[in-house]
Amino acid sequence: MSGHSKWATIKHKKGAADAKRGKLFAKLIKQVEVAARTGGGDVDSNPTLRTMFQKARDNSVPLDTIERAVKRGTGELEGVNYEPITYEGYAPGGVALLIDVLSDNRNRTGSEIRSLLTKNGGSLAEPGAVSWQFERKGVVKVAKSAEEDDVMMVGLDNGAEDLEDHGEVWQVTCEPSDVLPLRAALEEAGIEVTESDTTMVPSNTVPVEDVSQVKSVLALVELLDDQEDVQDVHSNIDISDEVFAAIDD
Repeated sequence: MSGHSKWATIKHKKGAADAKRGKLFAKLIKQVEVAARTGGGDVDSNPTLRTMFQKARDNSVPLDTIERAVKRGTGELEGVNYEPITYEGYAPGGVALLIDVLSDNRNRTGSEIRSLLTKNGGSLAEPGAVSWQFERKGVVKVAKSAEEDDVMMVGLDNGAEDLEDHGEVWQVTCEPSDVLPLRAALEEAGIEVTESDTTMVPSNTVPVEDVSQVKSVLALVELLDDQEDVQDVHSNIDISDEVFAAIDD
């Protein structure tokens, strides 16, 4: 299990406060809006919008809220023009970070990201310094109520490349274009899908065994994740089960 996935598990176990839920909704709505602006408001002809729409529904964003975001994106309703930007950087211990943002003010967002990194033991990197270590993949998460063999059998026939145990879910990895067909095939087989998305997966990971250093990395990731323009933070940290257990206590 990757370090970032373990961090997400820690955050989930701590419980989602109302403020966190509000921030998540805001991020998902912004993603829907940008997807509609760049590819149109028809989910059948805009696969990115279809993925973001489903992601928002998976996280219980109300349907009318999503539909208004689509209309803002297509110009039917007035909205803000957000610019997608990816910042590259390092956390303590040389852990690589990719920070995806949607911003209406590049200078403000860049300054805030740089400040968060430098004040917490990290640094901003030049474009291309980190991104080559990651590859975009599709990810489908399946409830543990499903048998691993059943998930694997359906997955292998529908583009799955890997299956991993991620604590409370099975995580199936595939090519980005296979996310929605794979999800549909799993659901048709009666397998409960909890989430599907595209994300950046590290080609190589950096093992960090020192508990205090791992806590520093995860604290920085959480601070970045809480920044209002940040949509996602990807890292290549590898946390051993022993260190993970120590943090989770």
